[in-house]
Amino acid sequence: MRVQLDPARCHGHGRCYDLAPEVFSEDGEGYGHVIAGGVVPPDQEHDARLAVANCPERAIDIVQES
Repeated sequence: MRVQLDPARCHGHGRCYDLAPEVFSEDGEGYGHVIAGGVVPPDQEHDARLAVANCPERAIDIVQES
């Protein structure tokens, strides 16, 4: 599974990196970004899906299912 985050839609709520810290991180201004090119380890897929579902701006998309 792979995810991508659209920085133009991200408002920096931080839910992605709070819910899936192995998949997302924050930049110096508190905006989210993906780690490791967005590749989600199999044991982190549930957390990544929670982050996708909880993003208020829908800035995160699943781009590849495993």
